[in-house]
Amino acid sequence: MHKLTPVRLILENGMVFQGKSFGAEKPTSGEVVFSTSMVGYPESLTDPSYKGQILSLTYPIIGNYGVPAKGETDGISDFFESEHILASGLIIQDYTSEYSHWNGIESLGEWLKNENIPGICDVDTRKLTKILREEGSLLGKIVFDESHVSEKTKDASKAEVNIRKDGFYNPDFTNLVAEVSCKEVIEYGDGVKKVVLVDCGVKLNILRELIKQGVKVIRVPWDYDFNTIDFDGVVISNGPGNPDHCIATVENIRKAMNSDKPIFGICMGNQLLSKAAGAKIYKLKYGHRSHNQPVRRVGSNQCFITSQNHGYAVDDKGLGKEWEPWYVNLNDGTNEGIRHKSKPFYSVQFHPEANGGPNDTRYFFDEFVKLL
Repeated sequence: MHKLTPVRLILENGMVFQGKSFGAEKPTSGEVVFSTSMVGYPESLTDPSYKGQILSLTYPIIGNYGVPAKGETDGISDFFESEHILASGLIIQDYTSEYSHWNGIESLGEWLKNENIPGICDVDTRKLTKILREEGSLLGKIVFDESHVSEKTKDASKAEVNIRKDGFYNPDFTNLVAEVSCKEVIEYGDGVKKVVLVDCGVKLNILRELIKQGVKVIRVPWDYDFNTIDFDGVVISNGPGNPDHCIATVENIRKAMNSDKPIFGICMGNQLLSKAAGAKIYKLKYGHRSHNQPVRRVGSNQCFITSQNHGYAVDDKGLGKEWEPWYVNLNDGTNEGIRHKSKPFYSVQFHPEANGGPNDTRYFFDEFVKLL
């Protein structure tokens, strides 16, 4: 492997981590978050929920199975969760450019360079994780030298310079959902039953799972009034950033709740349905980002190991009297789902579609379609 360029990760608390660049040699800034997942970096990096964030992986060796080919089925990528990398950067400990996998066509470093995304290795990511665990998620920036920092500030887009703190970009103040959502209505499949998919930054595996169910999927932008079209059910997707920006989405959900047609929310969809039901949303100290989050169904001992990626949570104490908590996180007791007591409205904070992670709750899609 050729000699790697020195690079620094600077946190807003003043701490500096020295490392080496193995991706695109460009500076970046965003919220530094960590994931304890052992595998799944192609899925994570293309997950729209990581928009505006610099992702640190705690598993020490990354890159050994490369990056898969960009195949398509029904116009949807076979192996990625969006068409491009949407995380702002990647932080790892040990990088290997040598890979072995039946579907690998390029190294992780080559992919990052092609996508113009910086990657930094030789960082003690477990030390970094302990800092984030104790202090909470921090803003950070990857820089090569001082000239890169000033150039980044000068040439950044309006969204990137909207809110800065000493050169740090804070994604919480940007409507990231509007940036990653589709811009027009897109239809998939030709089933009799019609499902509206509200795209707040949907992972493509949610779309794949719905298509497998044999329904017609009508994918709409985050602020589209889907109540103006004919449908049999609604799925509200995951998405990045602060859900308080999605005022139009919540209003449209409230309109849909005037009928008895099923509504199913996933991840941010749980937060938006909860806001429509009267609850407040708050930011977690360092979020849930892993493939092994245990949840329990309220009122029972039924437990699942789930895939999660979110930095906000629902304060279910504010739910209306017709609603109730459905699932709870066994690590910290936070809300993992809500449901209406009499109507087919419900949501989960975890990812039943996985990719990556366990498939234990994939049957949720079966149950939703049965309600249509």
